Amino acid sequence: MRATDHLPARGHGHGHTPAGPASAPVRRLLLVLLLPLVLATVAGALVLYPFGQEIKTGSEVGINHTPVRGEATKVEKGPCAVGLPEGTPVPQDEGCFLVTVRMTDGAAADRDVTIPVPDQPTSPTVSAGDEVVLSYSGTEPTSPLSYQLVDFQRGLPLSLLALLFVGAVLVLGRWHGLRALGALGLSFVVLALFVLPAILAGEDPLWVAVVGAGLIMFVVLYVSHGVSARTSTAVLGTLVSLALIGALGALFGAGARLTGLDEQTANLVTILGHGIDTRGLLLAGTIIGALGVLDDVTVTQTSAVWELRAANPSMGFGQLYAAGARIGRDHLSSVVNTLVMAYAGAALPLMLSFALSGQDLGTILTAQDVAQEIVQTLVGSIGLVAAVPVTTALAAFVAAREEVVAGDDEEPAPAKDDVEDGVEEDEDGEPVAAERAPEPTPPPARSRIAGDLRYGYDPSKEWERVSPRSARPPAPPRRARPGRRGFDD
Repeated sequence: MRATDHLPARGHGHGHTPAGPASAPVRRLLLVLLLPLVLATVAGALVLYPFGQEIKTGSEVGINHTPVRGEATKVEKGPCAVGLPEGTPVPQDEGCFLVTVRMTDGAAADRDVTIPVPDQPTSPTVSAGDEVVLSYSGTEPTSPLSYQLVDFQRGLPLSLLALLFVGAVLVLGRWHGLRALGALGLSFVVLALFVLPAILAGEDPLWVAVVGAGLIMFVVLYVSHGVSARTSTAVLGTLVSLALIGALGALFGAGARLTGLDEQTANLVTILGHGIDTRGLLLAGTIIGALGVLDDVTVTQTSAVWELRAANPSMGFGQLYAAGARIGRDHLSSVVNTLVMAYAGAALPLMLSFALSGQDLGTILTAQDVAQEIVQTLVGSIGLVAAVPVTTALAAFVAAREEVVAGDDEEPAPAKDDVEDGVEEDEDGEPVAAERAPEPTPPPARSRIAGDLRYGYDPSKEWERVSPRSARPPAPPRRARPGRRGFDD
């Protein structure tokens, strides 16, 4: 018999155990709370999607450069004037690197072209054998003036890194990891097929981001964690926090008079040729950037409350909320720091440039480029902070209404092998024939055995237990002849 056979069969852990089926009252409650939000998200996606509108391509908006791949075969110092018409005097300067590239695709495939690259700190360092990307203007395929070296080819290292990531997720997560990868792929599908086309078509970026984040959240949480009451509660908490982030972003973005016009956004507006809400585009990035961390907070809080309820079914709403909030406070500091460091890392070159400007701290913090990073960080952090009490309260409210399975407090039934076979098992699980010894009867409290401890007891006589209250028998005389003695009468 194993030692675990004597333990009650109701041990609960604090891990993320699979969620059981929800009771009928809980399903009705979640349906009432979640169904309007699902319908609103789907309706918003149908309204904002640019049905019947053609998204302009790069050539239609003035982007005529086509990427062409090639391999650098020779690099040498030389003049920057290359490919000039015959008869044009060539300056004898040595201010460029002349990179000869053998093109592998495009209109001049398998041909060589020599491209000047300025010898400046901002220019890429190219060596012979590097695989590069050229920008072809679409004019003369064999002229060096039609090409510009713009980037390196990174397909192989990025593919290896992606395979390493997928392998690590599958090895550690197995089926859970496979579902997580599927959810990640579907998230990119929502971004590529809904968020980007809707914004390019001129829709409000803030509303597009809210609806797109809602779609991503439904896909990620339900695909990764399954359809259950626990997941639905995490979805509710995430939606409430996203709405709060959107409202605070719109309020303080307008109050701080943020424009969202950095260099890339200004170029985008110029290329599109129609108005786009650059402030809304800034806030859309805030919502989508905070979504991943929000998922982590809401799922963790919901799972914690569910496990507390499973470990102690007598806990009500107040106790579940208090215990879950204590867990959330420990988790909160790490996730807030994660979001702040993420935005700080993305804006590191900007912070370095302002650090060299020689301006005072107040001027630096209130500048447009820095202020928008501050608003993004603080608005997202407030949403994360609010997600802890909101999700904990929702989880406690729902979990407290879960039906507790009867019979948890009853004594466990005897093991099947003990009842039917009456045999024991050794450490390897093999049956061992053995008779059960009767349980020894414990002696009465404070009892003693009287007799001659020096010469032992007579085995032919019965022993007699003497009550503690009885008088102590007289000690034998010291000079008496030794002999066996019986019990005193």
